[in-house]
Amino acid sequence: MPIRNNLYFYYPADHDLEHKLEPLFKLAKDNNFQIVDNPNDANVIVSVGGDGAFLQAVRKTGFRQDCLYTGITRSNESGLYCDFNMDNFDGMLHTMQHEEMEVRRFPVIDVQVNGESTFQCLNEASIRSTIIKSIVIDVHIDDKHFETFRGDGLIVATPTGSTGYNKSTQGAVIDPKIPCFQVSEIASLNNNRYRTLGSSFVLNKDRTLTMEIVQDGNDYPVVGLDNEAYSIRNIQNLTVNLSDKVIKTVKLKNNSYWDRVKRTFL
Repeated sequence: MPIRNNLYFYYPADHDLEHKLEPLFKLAKDNNFQIVDNPNDANVIVSVGGDGAFLQAVRKTGFRQDCLYTGITRSNESGLYCDFNMDNFDGMLHTMQHEEMEVRRFPVIDVQVNGESTFQCLNEASIRSTIIKSIVIDVHIDDKHFETFRGDGLIVATPTGSTGYNKSTQGAVIDPKIPCFQVSEIASLNNNRYRTLGSSFVLNKDRTLTMEIVQDGNDYPVVGLDNEAYSIRNIQNLTVNLSDKVIKTVKLKNNSYWDRVKRTFL
């Protein structure tokens, strides 16, 4: 494995946080790591601040394929993406220098809007109504009509994203070693006239999901891409595929995905 000693720290502008990070910066430099100001010069990108910061770090640096990402939580935070906290930063440096690193590979989804712009998501994409009226979406799997959804919206989650918004809607928690994505409903409308599947479903890596929004006055739905919201006028359709990209992260031994799920939820 190539030597990775150029670190870029991603964190919100906060004077108190910067003061707390100074000992970490010094520790990194004392261990022959170089801290760079441009993420394009880094081969390790370190987020500070939990899962939200990790998602932002990945998104703001362009879902890079030629570097490792890792997350550091502060003392009062936890994270499913973050193996380290500010109290064991030296352990991270020791692992990177002296131990054979294990690398996780997290699946990413590609989300194309109106057949034009394509975005990547590490957690999930969602589409929701912004008015007091159900949104109507024709759901297609591999160009074949599957169902017509009526309700508040739909979530399309990656395996690692399955523990977030998806889980809050009773979606399943998926092992990130399974290359797939999951579709979950938000407050679906089911009665004698309207019918949806009424449960989450999981699609294999080679499937294409298309969600066509019925143009019935719900012209300003909110599209959520990870932890960012996009309000785009006249969204006609979203097409979702499992991306060829993966996000590579440093893995601590004896700290598997399921260890962190247990620690977070049980």
